[in-house]
Amino acid sequence: MTTSQNELKRPHSPSYDLTGKRVVVVGGKTGIGLGMAQAAHAAGASVTVASRRSASVTNHPELAPFEQLVLDIGDEDAVRATFGAIGRLDHLLVAAGPTDGSWGAFMDEDMRGVRSYADSKFLGSWACARYAAPKLSSEGSITFLTGGIAARPKIGMTAVTSTFAAVEALARSLALELGPIRVNAIRPGFIDTDLWNFLSPTDAADVRERVRDNFPARRIGYPADVGHAAVFLMTNAYVTGTVLEVSGGETLVDWQF
Repeated sequence: MTTSQNELKRPHSPSYDLTGKRVVVVGGKTGIGLGMAQAAHAAGASVTVASRRSASVTNHPELAPFEQLVLDIGDEDAVRATFGAIGRLDHLLVAAGPTDGSWGAFMDEDMRGVRSYADSKFLGSWACARYAAPKLSSEGSITFLTGGIAARPKIGMTAVTSTFAAVEALARSLALELGPIRVNAIRPGFIDTDLWNFLSPTDAADVRERVRDNFPARRIGYPADVGHAAVFLMTNAYVTGTVLEVSGGETLVDWQF
């Protein structure tokens, strides 16, 4: 092939435009997943959001732009049936995860907590990718969601750290397995969502102050920050097998929540 022919095959300059694309966000009705869905919609995509809960648009008007599905990613049969019904899609974002605190401790009397957590987060992410992959455009992508704890473990959260690390390894492996479909992971840091509602208002305010004081970005992260990163990964055709950290520099500093 001549140089001029090579030039003709080069893609257009990258843009953040998702017009005409179909995006499915598993875990997309709240928190970071919702931020991803909103960013994809703002970039022009047709967006489907799926999660364990059913939410009325009357009570949750923020979901009005999206098609909604009910899906528990811990149920493989349900995942298979859901992606069979969805049909063709361009991009899959998997933000869903188990209930906070469900993972248990390393020395618990039994391993039910860690098994449940790993089955849902790791094998659930695996199942979503497995059943979506045959439906994806060859120019499409899969993006998983992990967290900063994958890089900086915390006492009492061994199951979370190990599971997130496994999901990141899955992204790298699938980038090889599924190419040219691109597979990446986003590793967010402290993102201000309802996830932190288990804290008292005083404790939550203290955590936010410590984030602002200690993180190099000097501010709290928001779901829109992760949504922006998700759109980048969906639209840049030369990024695959990557873990993109969106943390305000959290993993560079010592801090405890």
